[in-house]
This record gives sequence, C-alpha cells and structure tokens, in this order.
Amino acid sequence: MWSLCPLLLLTTSANAFVVPQQQRPLLTSLEATRTIGIFGGGTVGGGIVEILTKKSAYFKELTGSDLVVKTICVRDATKQRDFAIPEGCTVTDKYDDILTDPDIDMVVEVMGGTTDAKNIVFSSLKSGKDVVTANKALIAMYLPEIEETLANMDKPVQFRYEAAVCGGIPVIRSFQSDFVGDEVSMISGIINGCTNFMLTEMDQFGRTYDEALTEASRLGYAEADPTLDVGGFDARSKLKILMRLGFGVEVPEDKIACRGITDLTKLDFDYAKMMGGTIKLLGVAERVEEGKITAFVSPCYLTKEEPLASVSGATNAIEVSSRNLQSSTYIGQGAGRYPTANSCINDIIALAKGDKSPMPFNPLDKVTEYVDDYSSTFYIRIRYRDGLGITRQVGEACEKVGVSIHSILQNPITRRDDAAFVLITEKVPLQAVKEACKAMEEFDWCNGLPFYMPVISENWVEKMSS
Repeated sequence: MWSLCPLLLLTTSANAFVVPQQQRPLLTSLEATRTIGIFGGGTVGGGIVEILTKKSAYFKELTGSDLVVKTICVRDATKQRDFAIPEGCTVTDKYDDILTDPDIDMVVEVMGGTTDAKNIVFSSLKSGKDVVTANKALIAMYLPEIEETLANMDKPVQFRYEAAVCGGIPVIRSFQSDFVGDEVSMISGIINGCTNFMLTEMDQFGRTYDEALTEASRLGYAEADPTLDVGGFDARSKLKILMRLGFGVEVPEDKIACRGITDLTKLDFDYAKMMGGTIKLLGVAERVEEGKITAFVSPCYLTKEEPLASVSGATNAIEVSSRNLQSSTYIGQGAGRYPTANSCINDIIALAKGDKSPMPFNPLDKVTEYVDDYSSTFYIRIRYRDGLGITRQVGEACEKVGVSIHSILQNPITRRDDAAFVLITEKVPLQAVKEACKAMEEFDWCNGLPFYMPVISENWVEKMSS
C-alpha cells in the first residue's frame, strides 16, 4: 500500500533526495553515512575501532547511519596494530589524508599532546568536520580559542569531549544537561587514576611512594614520565574544565593552587590512621560566597566515612553539591582502553543521531570572580632535629601570620633521623599556612620544608577520639 503525501524533501549534510509521491513508500528515516577519520591508533583508538566494528549493526539501527572508519592516522603506519583494521580503511602517517578528505565529516582525536593535536582539532573544525576528542590538556589550554572558533563558524560544527575528564564516567554530559536548572556549590573529586592507585597502595599495603610508583608503572597506570600525574597537573586540567561547566568561570590553569603527591610519606598515612581516616588527591572547586569561587588540587585528609575515602585503586569519583540535587556522586573507571573508548563512542553516536550542543562548555558567567586562595583546617607535618624551644617557636611562627593551632600530634619516635610531629590548625587561609611553613623552615631544628594539606572532613576530631 503506497502512502499518498505531498512532495517530501529529505536531506543529509551531503545530498538532497526528492521522493515523488506514489513512487515510493513513506520513509520514516533516511539511511546516511558518517565517515570517520581517527588520529591515534594506540590504546584508545584501537578500542574505538573495536567497538564500532563489533556493534556496527546495532549502531546503524540506533542512528539510521552507517558509521564508516575511512582513515586512521598514526605515527608509524608500518607498525602492527593490536586490533583489526576495518575493511576498506587506510592506515596513514599523513595528517592531510584526513584533514583534506571531503568525504570525512567526523574527526576523532585520541593522539594526545597540545601541539600537533591543536592543529588537527582547529583545522578539522574550520573545515566543517565535527570533532570528538579525549584530550583534556588541549581543552584546558585552549578552551577560549575552541569556543571562539565554534562561535564564528559559518556552518555549525559540533565539538564533543566526554572522554577528556574521568575517562568512562559520563560527567561532562551530566554537567551539560542535568545541572542546567540547578546551582552548583562544590565539585570535589578523585580525578586521576594513577595517583589514587598509588595512594591506595601506600594506605592499605604500607608501600613507600617509590614502591607504589613502581607498581603503578608495572601495571600501566603510570606514564614513562609520571610528572603530570604525580604532580597534580593532570587533575588540574580536568578541574579547570569542570569549573567552566559547573560554575561558568574561565580560570587560567596556573592560577589554580596545585600540589601533587611526591612529598607524601608512609608517616603521613600513619598519622591519617591515627586520626581515623586516609589521604586522597582531590580536585576541589567551591563557591565560597556569592559571586566568588576558589579551587585547588592537593592531597587531602578524609575521614573513613567520607564517600570519596573508600574509592580505591585506579577508580575515579566526583561528588557534586548543588541546591536542587543536593549531593550527586559519579564513580567509575577513569582511564583505560575501553572505558575511554566507550565515552568517545557515546559522542560519536550522539553526533550520528544529530544531537546538537551549540555551547559545549556551557555559558560563561561574567559576574563570578575566581579567588586565588582558600581557607581550610590544615595538616602540617614538620620533620625536626633535637633542639630546645621547638614548641614555643612553632607557636610564635604560627601566631605571627594568624595561624591558630588546634592540636599537636606525635607518634612514638622510631628513628631519631626521621622524627616528625604534626600540627592541626583551625580553619585558616592557605597563604597564611604557606607563610608559617616558610618561617618554620628557617629554624635550625627544622629538617626540610614542612608538608601541608587540607583536612576536608569537618568531623575529624570526633573520628580521632572514637
């Protein structure tokens, strides 16, 4: 039975089809093709190809489109890959084989870096190709420029980046859709899997920092140069992106206070256990008052009852506090072949379905101000050599800069050359703590720069006494 209807015009990005009445059945959808070029044929790129191949029939039914990987660009085109190359797909080492191919309308960038990857992403957008990327460093560094490029395009293109923050956890899309009618007050999260694995090893198995790093490297969690992870810089890039989505603020990365885990020792975990908790590397952004937010990346003390305290191994977790939803927690795999590839696939499918995101970073808040300082209770660990008047001098140094001491902790001394004690402060500004630590370093008895970190849990005193 043929359907009788007026002349129907169906279009795709490349073609227009006229379906005369009484010649064809009424079409409910139009089969199309999205032609994909992938930059990067390593761990994540291989995972993307495998998923696209395995679920090709399902994806076609879901989107109404064939998803065809036409070209994969890699550093070494002769290298044997650990995944099957799709039929008809070309593996190349020439960027222009994708960038200048008019058939490719979607570019997936999973090669990493901020130099060549920048040129690839911007060239793709400017040539009218939709972009999917997992590159948090690139986004954090060039977010305003990406936003400006998208705004000035004659023909709208889409920019998707779900995999850029916390790998397989769908936190980007949640901020783009689930909190638009809400008001976020705080974002707090474990957003680097390598360091969380290392801190879990130090906490649960008593490993030293070096032993934990060696194990992380053996298992593939740590890069050959782990600086971005252990220095907190990877987490800072992710936090910057989340701050823009959650608070609408654009903050240069170097303005976000950042401390990694390299100065943590087994001794710090001993004291954390004495206090009834543990230590996690957190990225935190918080609305401190109306119109002002602050942020930091740092090791933090948490009581065992805190939701993030129980997140172990290479797992990531983000807790969002907001007016309407109150508390929302996202937890899952933050890295790895399939978790990261899965997020890229979700972006690819969204584009194939025609989903639009005209403002991928959410609107800019031009009123809210970023404050380059924050207040907290602080843990300060001080190594010392034998001397007289240590307690008095510590008290005077803290009093001089306005740091009020709540308590002093000291475990039994097992090695005179590794003696230390811990101060727990009242709630004070970070800058005051830095000044106090600098003053204490000048004392003859002080054995190196004191280590400090925020005490996130407000009920730490009760947990210590229980």
